[in-house]
Amino acid sequence: MSENPNVSDDPADELAPSILPREPEPPPLAPGLGEGSAPEQASDTVEAAPGAARIGVLLVNLGTPDAANAAAVRRYLKEFLTDPRVIEKNSLLWKMVLNGAILPFRSRRKVRDYRKIWNRERDESPLKTITRSQSEQLANLLKPIGKHIVVDWAMRYATPSIASRLAAFAERGCDRILIMPLYPQYAAPTTATVGDEVFRFLMKLRRQPALRIMPAYYDDLDYIGALASSLETGLAALPFKPDVIMASYHGMPLEYVRQGDPYQSQCEATTELLRRHLKLDDQSLILTYQSRFGRAKWLEPSTIQTVKKLAKDGVKNLVVITPGFSADCLETLEEIAVENARVFKRYGGEKFAAIPCLNDSEPGMLMIARLAVRELKGWI
Repeated sequence: MSENPNVSDDPADELAPSILPREPEPPPLAPGLGEGSAPEQASDTVEAAPGAARIGVLLVNLGTPDAANAAAVRRYLKEFLTDPRVIEKNSLLWKMVLNGAILPFRSRRKVRDYRKIWNRERDESPLKTITRSQSEQLANLLKPIGKHIVVDWAMRYATPSIASRLAAFAERGCDRILIMPLYPQYAAPTTATVGDEVFRFLMKLRRQPALRIMPAYYDDLDYIGALASSLETGLAALPFKPDVIMASYHGMPLEYVRQGDPYQSQCEATTELLRRHLKLDDQSLILTYQSRFGRAKWLEPSTIQTVKKLAKDGVKNLVVITPGFSADCLETLEEIAVENARVFKRYGGEKFAAIPCLNDSEPGMLMIARLAVRELKGWI
């Protein structure tokens, strides 16, 4: 115990102010953390006691094929599209359509899309490259707390699997685990299925760790601030001024919302908070939903249909941001930056730009670190 009543013994209180959870007025950045790097001196890191229990922090994103070929894409799509959280009406007819038409044909078509964005140096998709970097940078940012914090990353579908990473945590002696689904807005087909997979693994354990799952952060001040900073930086680098800025979120069947999924209301809340932060009205920053699949009615308005209409209505300069994606992936790098850009220009638009996701940028990483520290309270 400290002899000074005004000095805390909580290691989290010694954490660099730049990654402490945001208060009404954010504290200044600590020296050495302004660039997203941890202090260099070993004395700034709390040593874990020999044999001490560890805390695991797992970043989770959706997933991606393990290779840019038809077989890998088919395996990935099959795992994804047979999840009852994703396709809730998992009927015999759906299984016949999936195996007889969707998987054989969609796999081959999607291979071409993945090859457009593939990280050939690492032979992996950008989503894997970015999520790995997010994990490595988060580990660096959390170093001041102590060496007992273990950070890793996983994909809900394909590899590295959630189960494999949780098993690695168990082998390293983690008796407390924080799961961080990197989905700002909650949705059963994304956030909930991460929980399902975590619980399936825990059901097999005799000795289960304590568990926390980070809630959605759609209205978190650091998240909104990071989005605004990213957008402003992106706009400043463009050779044109947009007539309209579009916030495009992944779509969802309307029936899921009717059954109680809060996704739509959280997307709307994020967009409204971003408007207020940037002092934009609802005509300057509009909301749409992308990536429709199947014949069911999905959330409106549709991104690609709105892009087409804007071009037809005389909008010449369009910028798109994707606040629901924490890392660039097929849906942002190909669907938005390539497909939607092509549609915009085909129907009369002239200049189109897709702003990168927060990815492993400094604002994005400080946000993730602050979320982690917030969720680890009481454990650190």
